Amino acid sequence: MTETEIRARTAAPAAPAARGTATTPHGGTPGGTLSGPGLFTLLLGAALPLIDFFIVNVALPTMDRDLDAGPALLELIVAGYGVAYAVLLVLGGRLGDSFGRRRLFLAGMAAFGVTSLACGLAPDAWSLVAARVAQGAAAALMLPQVLATIHSSTSGSHRARALSMYGATAGLAMVAGQILGGVLVAADIAGTGWRAVFLVNVPVALIGLVLALRTVPETRSDRPAPVDVPGTVLLAVSLITLMVPLTEGRAAGWPLWTWLLLGVFPFAAAAFYVIERRADRAGATPLLPPSLFALRGLRRGLPMLVPFSIGFGGFMFVIAVALQQGLRYGPVAAGLALAPMAAAFFVASLMGPRLVGRYGSRVVTAGGLLQAVGLGLLMLAVARDWPDLSLAGLLPGVALAGFGQGLQLPVLIRIVLSEVPSERAGVGSGVMVTTQQSSLALGVATLGTLFLSLAPSAGMADALVITLAAQLAAVALTVLMSLRLPRVVA
Repeated sequence: MTETEIRARTAAPAAPAARGTATTPHGGTPGGTLSGPGLFTLLLGAALPLIDFFIVNVALPTMDRDLDAGPALLELIVAGYGVAYAVLLVLGGRLGDSFGRRRLFLAGMAAFGVTSLACGLAPDAWSLVAARVAQGAAAALMLPQVLATIHSSTSGSHRARALSMYGATAGLAMVAGQILGGVLVAADIAGTGWRAVFLVNVPVALIGLVLALRTVPETRSDRPAPVDVPGTVLLAVSLITLMVPLTEGRAAGWPLWTWLLLGVFPFAAAAFYVIERRADRAGATPLLPPSLFALRGLRRGLPMLVPFSIGFGGFMFVIAVALQQGLRYGPVAAGLALAPMAAAFFVASLMGPRLVGRYGSRVVTAGGLLQAVGLGLLMLAVARDWPDLSLAGLLPGVALAGFGQGLQLPVLIRIVLSEVPSERAGVGSGVMVTTQQSSLALGVATLGTLFLSLAPSAGMADALVITLAAQLAAVALTVLMSLRLPRVVA
């Protein structure tokens, strides 16, 4: 199926792609355009799930002491959220298309606040794991509505700016989560310790709900499709059988069930693809339509998010462990070590739109090269100065890597979504964030497992250098793939 056929098949006959704006008089400017306050509210909703994926990294040692959790349960606290989040993201996007994206955003925000409270009040490790799974499911309801609403209620330069801001928010949230986690744990507000990293979400979610009621326009697909039950089940089985054993295998000692699940994964993934392709060719609307990959931007940009996000997720987890266990940094110092990365990412994301207007997608290539140099500087600093590595020694590599990432992520998001028809905004955004979130979780599982497996025998410094080298290989792959991106970025 050609790109032209995709557009013709998914375009609305003669109506705007987004409807329902009249139901939200405070939601934007006439015609359903997303207002500034509305965009701020959506970006707040985008930041919360990503912050909470990373905020626990620096809190894990105190959770272990308080709950007597052990390595396997600690990894479940991280993985339970990530797996539930990744499994349900595409379904969340589809539900928003059908029932209204603002409605699902509000429901997800409310559920995120409630489940965060449950995490903060968890009496034991297993209760925390269960609450984290529920929190991940709530995030999956909320996050896809952000990109889908932006896509459906903006156009032209307004959309480009909004997508750039989304990309900047996503990157900053991932770094800021770790910084905020360290500050909150060290502050020990009212004796809450690690619980504060979850309880802080409750007032933020309440503020988000009030703002969303007044500023976010209602949009939905003019031709909503029914839920693809077989596709949803098979996607869930595929992601669970891949991510759970990779995340839990090392801590559990690689028992038989981990290998059995990994053995199921290729068959589940193949069955998912066959069923989705058959439904797509029959004119139905599957959960993840293979025909979307006829769009050049999505076909070439989406695969780049995989190595990028694997490296990002793995790095954030590994650096938190290395700084706290290897260099004996406290939670604040471990978090603040990444402040230069957040600042550089922010600056690069602000520069991105102007650079893209002049150099197109080559900005992504340049960002990858800068990130590679930053990782090289980090490897050199670790090899030379460990165990006396200071924050000043970390700064050049961390800052340059963050600047390179800030040039890549916002532009990649724009490229992936630029050609997706508004009728499929929820599906397209669900596919993108599922790919990103699954890859972040895989990064924790693969690079994290590599680092933790090497550390006892090779030592913390050598394990960190080898893991950074593995991430450097992923960066080299993204640089090569970036050469095939469409030169002009819409």
